[in-house]
Amino acid sequence: MAYWLADERRNQETSFIQRFDPRFWTVNFPRPAMASVITTSADSMQIDIELHNEGELVGLIWDSVDRLDHPLLAYETNRDYSNTLLSFRWQSQGIIPLDAVNGPTLTIEGRDATGSARTWFVRLWNYATGSPTDAKISLAFSDLESGFTLPGDPVYPADIDRMFISLVAPGYVADSSEPLPQRFNGQVTMSDIVSDGRFGMLEIGDVRLPIHGERMATAYDDGYDQTPERLIRSLVGLGYREDLVHYVGMSHFMRLAPLSGGLQVETTGTLCEPADAWHRNFFERAAENGFEVIASISYELFDDFCPEEWKQRTHSGEPALTGWVPPSTLLSPANSEAMSWLQSCALQFVSLLELANLPVRFQIGEPWWWTTSDGAICLYDSAAVDAFGGSPPLIDDMRQPLDPDQIALLDQAGALLAQSTTDLVQAIRSSAYGSAELLLLAFTPTVLDPKMPELYRANLPDGWASPAFDRLQLEDYDWLTGGKDALRRAAYAFVDARLQYALEDQDYLAGFVLDPADAETFWERIDAGMDEAIGRAIPRRYVWALPQVNRDGYTRLPSFGEPPMDAFDDVLYPFPLGRSTAVAPEFSTSITVTASGYERRNSLWSDARVHFDVGPGIRSENELSELIAFFRAQRGPAQGFRISDPFDHSSNGMTGTPTMTDQLIGVGDGQTADFQLKKSYGSGSEPQVRPITRPRSESVLVSIDGVPSSDWVLHDRGKITFASAPSPGSEIRAGFLFDVPVRFAEDRIDISSVNFEAGEAPSVPLIELREEL
Repeated sequence: MAYWLADERRNQETSFIQRFDPRFWTVNFPRPAMASVITTSADSMQIDIELHNEGELVGLIWDSVDRLDHPLLAYETNRDYSNTLLSFRWQSQGIIPLDAVNGPTLTIEGRDATGSARTWFVRLWNYATGSPTDAKISLAFSDLESGFTLPGDPVYPADIDRMFISLVAPGYVADSSEPLPQRFNGQVTMSDIVSDGRFGMLEIGDVRLPIHGERMATAYDDGYDQTPERLIRSLVGLGYREDLVHYVGMSHFMRLAPLSGGLQVETTGTLCEPADAWHRNFFERAAENGFEVIASISYELFDDFCPEEWKQRTHSGEPALTGWVPPSTLLSPANSEAMSWLQSCALQFVSLLELANLPVRFQIGEPWWWTTSDGAICLYDSAAVDAFGGSPPLIDDMRQPLDPDQIALLDQAGALLAQSTTDLVQAIRSSAYGSAELLLLAFTPTVLDPKMPELYRANLPDGWASPAFDRLQLEDYDWLTGGKDALRRAAYAFVDARLQYALEDQDYLAGFVLDPADAETFWERIDAGMDEAIGRAIPRRYVWALPQVNRDGYTRLPSFGEPPMDAFDDVLYPFPLGRSTAVAPEFSTSITVTASGYERRNSLWSDARVHFDVGPGIRSENELSELIAFFRAQRGPAQGFRISDPFDHSSNGMTGTPTMTDQLIGVGDGQTADFQLKKSYGSGSEPQVRPITRPRSESVLVSIDGVPSSDWVLHDRGKITFASAPSPGSEIRAGFLFDVPVRFAEDRIDISSVNFEAGEAPSVPLIELREEL
């Protein structure tokens, strides 16, 4: 399908919103605080906060620059708030009230009239009428003054970057990390929100892209700071439908409690109130817009919040730690308390799905035993050691050859992992009022890492084979974005053979682009990966994830209308070409002659384009008739076809018999599996290279470092794909016969029987086609 990376709107549909529309506020806060913002109507929003320490502050933010939405959906940037009024009703529960010291303060960040950076602190109580917990607040930006009392320092309203309202708990002490006497929960409702005046409205992208058949995967850890309505608006506007995968995350949904001198997850598996409110709203908004939600939970947990005994560990006792900063850890499938916590959390999300009248669809996301960067596998926490008999064999490095006892341990670990997911699946099915769909997500670059050939025993256990789950979901984004297609394809075959899920019961997740500098290259590969999944008959495909889609402007478009006429008819020109056939290779060269007579030449084409005149090969009136029929069948120049160049049709010289070492088509790097057939002309370091797109398939011979190879498949346009990527530094060579893709050069051919009888050959010009690779 077509796609592009949009960086701005170019005449796409727009509309207008009130500045300060509730959908576009965000929250921010430091760990371990939790907060969320949701819309409750077109002019109201609710903010829930859960705090643990004296110095925690939650900011409710309006940004003058929309940094979160897709460029086709973002609101305009306007830093001028002059002569603009914001009014709303403020109702709070629990937080420090409006009239108190450290009460809700509007912090405005921008520049003053001289362009110098400034921050103003506007006490909301100074602009309120009503009580400290229920008041009408009116903020006329051209008349605002900062300070605890009025009069204060005037706010310069014409150059504001962002503003935020601070929310804190009673007992707030700035910068303090001391714990509050007990967990604090508070709530704010802002309603009757009105923006008026000179800049009270903002233009906003309002595209509604056609439905393209793809779906979205995203996560609470990516969107906890935004309103659910904003996220769902993006999905609808960008053409995603049907359902979405929603990973509940590993760091923001859980309730924390004092434990071991710090804060760790509450072992009952309770959700914190901000996450509970956010997910209720998210599931409701999804249902209102026709989406089903596949809730996803994993064995990953923010390390600081995880009890020590729950963590997977290496044989030396080091905990499993991911590469995130700060890191997350992995729960041990052997630890009953950890698995009980995970089940309790999952069941709460089941209840929230059912409250929104959504079907229960649940993904178990990437359950695995962690391996460290130096190859150590984390099978040795105390619960796992007990489960493995008390003294399991040590595995120092999964990259090294393993003995039978070590391999048996991996099989045991796989069985234990499979049992833990079976228990989780059963708990979800038992909790659901009706039927439930359970899905498994596996990340093949980890579980089938070629450097650890036995790891699959532990991390892709046969206990997951169909029908253990209703659907299998695969993702391979490290390999996909890295161009490691041979590994990807080998993994599909391995997983199909081991787990035996039918293609109609499989899904594919494509993504993601961590670094925006990689956007151009990676999105092309991601988009092609989804097209490949379509070709493999995978019915459901998900893009991972929404923040990167919005940041990079990834825009997927559907195919429209009836399939176009095939622009190439893969048939050979039906008449033999004699030596009288005219063949004319053509280059395009810009030549500039200087005043002194010297030339500067610039070659505009990297490859020649060949012209033929095949008229002299026509030998009879019957062939004239057949030529006319062939011309009509190709609709003149509309369709291409093959022709065999009598002077150049072999990889061996020009017309010799092909051998497997004729042409160097690439050098292996251990990752690349696809190589284009090509022919080089001339010697030296920069020969002229001709891509070969129409080889004679039966003639193709391939070698790697001079050794014949049959471990490959020939695809369209002359692409060779190896089952396994050739090793680094190896020379891939090929021999072949080939035809030239051509078309008729003109919309008509002039043929006269009288002229032909008089010995005058007709002119039938053909021109070579440049085919996209």
